[in-house]
Amino acid sequence: MPQNTLSNQNTLPAPDMLLTIVDLMSALFLFGVGLAVLGILVMYVVDRTQTTHAIRRNYPVIGRFRYVFENLGEYFRQYFFAMDREEMPFNRAQRAWVYRAAKGVDTTVAFGSTRDLKPTGTISFDNCPFPTLDEDATEPQPVKIGPYCDKPYITASLFNISGMSYGAISKPAVLALSKGAAAAGCWMNTGEGALSKYHLKGGADIVFQIGTAKYGVRDAKGKLSDAKLKETASIPEVKMFEIKMSQGAKPGKGGILPGAKVTKEIAAARGIPAGKDSISPNRHPEIDSVDQLLDMVNHVRKVTGKPVGFKFVMGGCTFLDDLFSNLAQRPIEEAPDFITLDSADGGTGASPQALIDYVGMPIWESLPILVDKLTEYGLRSRIKVIASGKLINPSDVAWALSVGADFITSARGFMFSLGCIQALQCNKNTCPTGITTHNKKLQRGLDPKDKAERVRRYQERITSEVCIIAHSCGVAEPRLLKRKHARINSPTGFSMTLDEYYRRVMNGEMRPVEARPSVAAD
Repeated sequence: MPQNTLSNQNTLPAPDMLLTIVDLMSALFLFGVGLAVLGILVMYVVDRTQTTHAIRRNYPVIGRFRYVFENLGEYFRQYFFAMDREEMPFNRAQRAWVYRAAKGVDTTVAFGSTRDLKPTGTISFDNCPFPTLDEDATEPQPVKIGPYCDKPYITASLFNISGMSYGAISKPAVLALSKGAAAAGCWMNTGEGALSKYHLKGGADIVFQIGTAKYGVRDAKGKLSDAKLKETASIPEVKMFEIKMSQGAKPGKGGILPGAKVTKEIAAARGIPAGKDSISPNRHPEIDSVDQLLDMVNHVRKVTGKPVGFKFVMGGCTFLDDLFSNLAQRPIEEAPDFITLDSADGGTGASPQALIDYVGMPIWESLPILVDKLTEYGLRSRIKVIASGKLINPSDVAWALSVGADFITSARGFMFSLGCIQALQCNKNTCPTGITTHNKKLQRGLDPKDKAERVRRYQERITSEVCIIAHSCGVAEPRLLKRKHARINSPTGFSMTLDEYYRRVMNGEMRPVEARPSVAAD
């Protein structure tokens, strides 16, 4: 017999060994089946005897699938069933544009638009027969905020990062946003959770938000501390202070950070106990009138020497009339340097659904009212307007500029640039992309160096494409866009310029409709 045949025979398992392996596998299989059967029996007994869930009590074991399908439903809708332009709060087309812009890949499309241009409220822009030549076009020009301050803030950036607290978002997310903002030349708002070393590490311009709990600038009793205000203002990166009156997603309700997300480091930055829910008051206790609001603005400005404004979500025009009438009795220097207007459909990490769904005015209605009121009272050139709320694509930004905003801020747009997949788990400390969790294993997926580049590219692409819209309309830079450059579809099926539309609405000649700058991405 040949040598290689003998060798092959020697390498074959013995029959007894094969039987042993088969028996072991069979035993393991039977053991697994036994465990499965035992588990099903245990679940059956538990479901049949518990009194909390009617479905599980009437349909033991099988009834559990109802909760599984309920939890999985949002993911199946997001990836398989929802059309590109129908999902909420942001549709797939909107998110996809941000992802492509952040990754630096091509954002052009082919064959034709899939955006439905017929619905009432659809926004479009009037192109000029003689558009601005590329060589004659300019980038956004510098704007001065706080002309009467000791240290006014001058910036050209029209698209900036809205308030997201360290605590609501993770350490690597804050680092990435800070570094990306510095690279793009835009500002970053701290949110109400105070200024952390991670905000400063990237070297970005900072807008310090003073929330109702005064985190970061509070004394031992939780009141505003002038000493800490001065200390914060002495940091070169801190350019402005924003007094948070209300937030679009939860007007009339303070910030909510679950105790599971209040780490020792976050607690130290805020000046609160670790591990306990961080619940801010639903308003500033010392601000109960427009007089007191203006007094607070002027006090903070006097102490810090830097521009001061306030953030709010509109709930009607009476407040504006009261505020601006009061300002007419004061020196112009005492006016807020800016007003940040948030939309009722703004985002948050945690909010009662009754507030997020039903309270406040959306930006498409409130922004033109604010701008027109400022003009009516002769304050438009004194007070800068910052618009916020679901403005994440170039058309959104161009629309807001056309209506009269000076700056636009976004939180969720920049979250998408970090890799957010709209998992809707911001309040659970289980964010799968590491953006809104303090779970170290989940944070590992977010590399600040890589994501900072995505933040930069997204901000720069927004600016670039808003400039493209502006040049198409015949103006050299985006802040020269006016209401005459944009159109809105009316209920008649025909469009009209925003100039004409807002005039007719304000005069009571027609009912307002929802402006839809980017029901879909550009």
